[in-house]
Amino acid sequence: MPRKNDRNGPGTATEAPGTARAAGLTAADRLALYRTMLLSRLTDEREIVLKRQNKIFFQINGVGHEAVLAAAAKALRPGYDWFYPYYRDRALCLGLGMTPYEMLLSAVGAEDDPNSHGRQMPSHWGHKALNIVTQSSPTGTQCLQAVGAAEAGLRYRLITGIPDRAERFHEDEIVYVSLGDGTTSQGEFWESLNTACTLKLPVLYLVEDNGYAISVPIEVQTAGGSISRLVSSYPDLFLEKVDGCDPDASYSVLQRAAEHCRSGRGPALVHAMVIRPYSHSLSDDERLYRAEEERAAEAKRDPIAGYAGRLLSEGVASQAMLDELRAQVQEEVVAAADRALAARKPAPGSWARHVYSETVDPTSPAFSTEPRSEGGPKTMADLLNACMHDEMERDPRIVVFGEDVADASRDEHLADLKGKGGVFKLTHNLQRRFGSARVYNAPLAEANIVGRAVGLATRGIKPVVEVQFFDYIWTAMMQLRNELPNIRWRSAGDFSAPAVVRAAIGGYLTGGAIYHSQCGESIFTHTPGLRVVFPATAEDANGLLRTAIRCDDPVLFLEHKHLYRQAYNKGLYPGPDYMIPFGSARTVREGGDVTIVTYGATVQRSVKAAEAVAEESGLTCEILDLRTLQPFDWAAVETSVKKTGRALVVYEDTLSFGYGAEIAALIADRCFDWLDAPVRRVAAKDTFVAYSPDLEDEILPQIEDIAAALRDLGRY
Repeated sequence: MPRKNDRNGPGTATEAPGTARAAGLTAADRLALYRTMLLSRLTDEREIVLKRQNKIFFQINGVGHEAVLAAAAKALRPGYDWFYPYYRDRALCLGLGMTPYEMLLSAVGAEDDPNSHGRQMPSHWGHKALNIVTQSSPTGTQCLQAVGAAEAGLRYRLITGIPDRAERFHEDEIVYVSLGDGTTSQGEFWESLNTACTLKLPVLYLVEDNGYAISVPIEVQTAGGSISRLVSSYPDLFLEKVDGCDPDASYSVLQRAAEHCRSGRGPALVHAMVIRPYSHSLSDDERLYRAEEERAAEAKRDPIAGYAGRLLSEGVASQAMLDELRAQVQEEVVAAADRALAARKPAPGSWARHVYSETVDPTSPAFSTEPRSEGGPKTMADLLNACMHDEMERDPRIVVFGEDVADASRDEHLADLKGKGGVFKLTHNLQRRFGSARVYNAPLAEANIVGRAVGLATRGIKPVVEVQFFDYIWTAMMQLRNELPNIRWRSAGDFSAPAVVRAAIGGYLTGGAIYHSQCGESIFTHTPGLRVVFPATAEDANGLLRTAIRCDDPVLFLEHKHLYRQAYNKGLYPGPDYMIPFGSARTVREGGDVTIVTYGATVQRSVKAAEAVAEESGLTCEILDLRTLQPFDWAAVETSVKKTGRALVVYEDTLSFGYGAEIAALIADRCFDWLDAPVRRVAAKDTFVAYSPDLEDEILPQIEDIAAALRDLGRY
């Protein structure tokens, strides 16, 4: 059974005297631990000086956390294990092999900074060679990504058809993830722990509990004041609490935790009681909210002074040795700071690099292939399913997961069942064909799905995940906005996460109401680094999904529920290699009087409106189906508007501040000299979609709404 120990309070070492001997630590090992701790402390001190001299722009410290982090570095393997640290983890990164110079390059915002090349704040760790995955500022998002990274090892183990699998994982690898006590309040921490235990993944959680989340004390953050007590019922979880100011005790516990993970017995959580004798950062002043007696008591647990005293008392080092070591470390840090201050800064204009992949361009002719059509007409649902079958056959790295996407989670019953395959049957028979290692259900938790996909993609697996309804995508928003799209940019190309997130979107369902009819694509087109696709026909959906899977960028693939099984948008199966470049609009109908720019379910409504107006007045409309929203085909829009002199933008989302507003603004800005009339928009009312069919029809844009706008434009 996993070891569980929560009997000691803050500041009490779990280990008895003689821990160093029991853990196999030699005198040289212990001096090396002390050196790492001291190097971390003096690097923090140097950054604080530089910040006060206005030579760097931000500082956040790891003071008080050094002991357990130096121990963690010793217990783990750089470049072999994977690391998802948080901002206090300076000593960990130093112990793994990052240098003070590399850290100080980050502080000054230098081009050669291996953490982010001048793009992120200091202490946002990342180092490709050491497998330290680029860190972000949001608290807790690293937990699900770490679980995804550990799951990647599981998938490489199970999917034997991946050609280079042996180079991509180790049978006994660990994924380390750290967090503060405050972050354990985040839902994503709990979601990650649930999946880590369910799949028995080798994730080593290190909770560095210094008693405060900025100014909020532990008793306000955590019920009962102890995260280890709260998680004690999780199955297969190694759990111990340790004095994180004691490097010997910390190393002993972390060794056992690592052995538990490496042996395949499940995840581990080490609850380390540490201190925070300095303020949260130099932007904070803890004297405003912490009593002086509390601060004085905490200072007595300083791990640097405490360990130095122990090394002296146990005869491991003399005072002269420790003084000489401090002088050497101080000299190293000062020299590193001087070098960093002289380092080159990022070149002007370099911000534009690595927003998207610089090696694979999904807008290029390489993604334009001719269809090799066969069979009879198929629905959009049929051809999306066919594309996933084709792509999973082609690339064994592809995994498909989400809520209800499997045919049946219990494999033993699969032969006797028809199978679920998604609430819209889009993934039907994928599990039956490719197995449960590649197609599987996820918990009902959208952040869990997307966060794991990020971790999987970072390690070379190709996740094609499903968010069942766009209406519920919002719980994954932190991953979709602050993680998935910017991993490549914030690491200047050192890391990337080219996952595909499929989501059923839109209304016109007759009864879908508020929570099964939402749009909101403009929020995601406003997110740099994310491709956004929104097909209107079956054949386009097939070709665009294939492009999404084969490109090297994260893609949000929006599938309109109303269009899944319509007769009017059916298409022929175009073959297993049919692709459509992103940013390539389709001319649905040619005309000379008005340009209609649209996408999704309003394409067909625009066609019907154009036909009606042409019949009654002779007004001819050119209809452009954008197909992809980020990027979109501005050249096609501009060419058409310059030809017709009038523009109508039609979209299903609410009128105000929607995607169509940006298109209309661009037309007014760039095509003003060619316009013969104001740019008009037709969209949903600025409200929610109602359950009542009559109200739904009134709220969403209808054929007559579009026709009325066309008649109005025709009068100019």
